[in-house]
Amino acid sequence: MSTLSPINPKPFLRDLINKKIVVTLKFNKTQYKGVLVSTDNYFNLQLSDAEEFIDSQSKGKIGDIFLRCNNVLWIGKDLSEKSGSVSADSAPAEATRGANAVLEAQETEISQDAAPPQTAT
Repeated sequence: MSTLSPINPKPFLRDLINKKIVVTLKFNKTQYKGVLVSTDNYFNLQLSDAEEFIDSQSKGKIGDIFLRCNNVLWIGKDLSEKSGSVSADSAPAEATRGANAVLEAQETEISQDAAPPQTAT
């Protein structure tokens, strides 16, 4: 069983500044690829040279954008070499491992709560 190793989001985002990232929104299967310019204490994001993708299809370059924190589902490094389409496969492995670790921890916690206490005989 893997252990949960949480990642502090502030240093994670700070390390992504001036790097190309992919931001997936919660709604409409929308993603943005661009260079992370800045973030604040609320995790709002400013991107430059942004490109919009809906249903994995490029809708074109839109330049500088500001994304409000409550719309963001996940953020990761842009691992794709080509532009034109972004898929869920471009999500960084760390994000996938982190999500799986959280699910495993929750399942373990639930199963431990549901199990009756063992008594010595």
